This record gives sequence, structure tokens and C-alpha cells, in this order.
Amino acid sequence: MKNKKAYLAALMIMIGATVAGCNDIAGNPIDGDENKSMQTTAASSKSINSGESAASAAITLSPARDTPAVRVAQSVGPTVVGITNKAVARDFFNRKVEATGVGSGVIFKPDGYIVTNNHVIEGARELIVSLADGRTLNAELVGADEMTDIAVVKVDAQDLPTATFGNSDEVVVGEPAIAIGNPMGLEFQGSVTVGVISALNRTLDLNDRRVKLFQTDTAISPGNSGGALVNADGQIIGINSAKLAADGVEGIGFAIPINTVELIVNELMEKGYVARPYLGVTVFDKQTAARYGYQLTIDRGVYIFQVRLDSPAGRVGLERGDVILAIDGKEVNSVTDVRNEIAAHKVGDKVKLKYERNGQERELDITLEEMPQITNDAG
Repeated sequence: MKNKKAYLAALMIMIGATVAGCNDIAGNPIDGDENKSMQTTAASSKSINSGESAASAAITLSPARDTPAVRVAQSVGPTVVGITNKAVARDFFNRKVEATGVGSGVIFKPDGYIVTNNHVIEGARELIVSLADGRTLNAELVGADEMTDIAVVKVDAQDLPTATFGNSDEVVVGEPAIAIGNPMGLEFQGSVTVGVISALNRTLDLNDRRVKLFQTDTAISPGNSGGALVNADGQIIGINSAKLAADGVEGIGFAIPINTVELIVNELMEKGYVARPYLGVTVFDKQTAARYGYQLTIDRGVYIFQVRLDSPAGRVGLERGDVILAIDGKEVNSVTDVRNEIAAHKVGDKVKLKYERNGQERELDITLEEMPQITNDAG
């Protein structure tokens, strides 16, 4: 009898505990199935409120799945933005119409500084930046450099995620290369593609200027320009700039090495432009002369077609018709050669110029000055 009373008492305690836990929000009792459902929902809510969402709880990757690409997507992805360029263009009837283009950019300072390509922002009437967290902000141009295809824009924001720049001089052929950007526009924002570094110091002649780039087989499509090329350690090693587009050619993309980018970015933030040395002459080789309808008969060197009087060349007496043969002992036989030799120096450097005038070779020293900036001011 004593055991039976103890059993009934225990049973009543269990029933009481169950009923006490089975009230709805208003305090009304609910049945066992509803209670079970509510307990499951409460447990789920508790998990979400404690910062363990269902998605994150499910992401427990094996070592085989936890690849560098996964880690880079998580750490660098939030620093890559979309940049919408609203510009004014002319239609077939020469009417002004709004043209919109989309590229990518990389946040490198938490107070809103973003590096991208010059061709992404060129001609912009309005720039809109789309952040990885869903926000869209207007941006202003800090500075741009057409020669290296680098530009810096800024948004009014604080505490943004920032990318870490690596050392592009330490990049080796064959190492993983991960691109993050917005191929084909914002619909595919934050896309990640993986490949390798195919070659270093690839030289392309763009607008008579020789540019050194990384070559990669990482998929880079329109809209990726200005985005990040990242190594397996999550460091930015380049800014994606161009894709070689030709029939039958696949898997050839290019990126500007980050060490070059940093130098340009620092000057753009300091001055709004890049200070470069110049001679102050317009020169022709056989190819460039032919473009303008001239025919040169020289066998070596470059022909001086025009001299700016208030320039380094004008001040030392160089004249139209002179032929530049060498700069600092290095032969120059093309417009690109001359530009590259001058670009290898700094403003204020003195160079030795070897030239020919009326069949006689001469030499002189010339001090390089800063190239004047082109302005669009009227009047």
C-alpha cells in the first residue's frame, strides 16, 4: 500500500510538470503534439538568437572541403563591391542617353576607400557602390590613372570590412589564384572563380605604353574588372583588369600586380593624380607615323615631330627633325621604348639623351619635369 501511494504521488508530479509546461502565450493549456511543436520551435529560436543559425550550424566542413577558396570567399568576399557607372552617351540619332555599366572594386580602408579600374569609372556622371551587406551608397571619385587603369573612389561609411594586400613580387607561377567580382553585373555579385597564376610579367602594349600584368586562367568576365585576385592565404595579389577576348581563346585573363596598385593608390589619395616625368616631345616611329599619314625613312631611333617650348626638351634646345637614338645608353627605336625609358625615372631625375641632327650624333643631359595635368576647365 505504501509503495502504491508513492507511485501515485510520483505520477501526479509528472502530470503536473507536463501540464505546467503546456500553456500557450495566454496561459491556456495545449495538447502534447502542440507542446512538442512549440518546444521544437523554441529550441530553434534559441539557437538562432544565440548566433547559431541553421545555415552556420550545418557548415561543419571536412578538411577536404575546407579549401583555400572557401576560406577566401568568407574572408575576402565581404570586401568586394559592385560599382555602377551612370554616364551620358549618344544614341544613333546623336541624342543624349544614359548609359550604365557595372564593374567591381575592393575596399582597402574601413572609412570607405575603394580601389577599382579606371575604365570602370571613366566618364561617370554618377557612381553607385553596392556593398556585400546589401547597402547601396553614392561614391565620389578620389583620383584615376588611365595609364595603369587604376582608380580610387570613396563612399561615406565607417567600419567597413577591408582587404589585406599581399606582396606581388613573391607570386610564383602555378600557385592558386582566386578571383572575386561581379561577372555580367550585379545579378552575379560576389562570384568566386578559381585557377592558377599562368605567367608573371606578361607585357601588353596598350596605347603605346607597355604594361606588365599577371596572366591567370581564373575565369574573368565582363564585370569582374576592378575585382580582387587573391592568393590561398587570403591576400590580394592583383586587381583584375582585362580579359583577352578572341575567337578560340579561353582561360587567359590579366591582373595588375598589387605592388603596382599600391604605388598608384598612394599617389591618387595624396594628389588625386599620378605625377610622371616627361620630355615634352611628340615622337614618331615608322608605325605611328603611318597612322597619321607620314612616311619615315629613318633606320633607327624615333623622329621628333613636335617640341613643347616650355618643357625639358624645349629648354635644352631639341628641335623638330631631331632623331632620338638612346636614353641613358639604351637604344630607343619605338614610341613605346621612349615612354618606357622615361617612365622608369622620377620627376627631377637627369638623363643622358643621344640624338642625331643633320647626320651628326650629339649628346646632352636633360632634367625630367612633372607632366602637366590635362584639365577640362572652360575659358
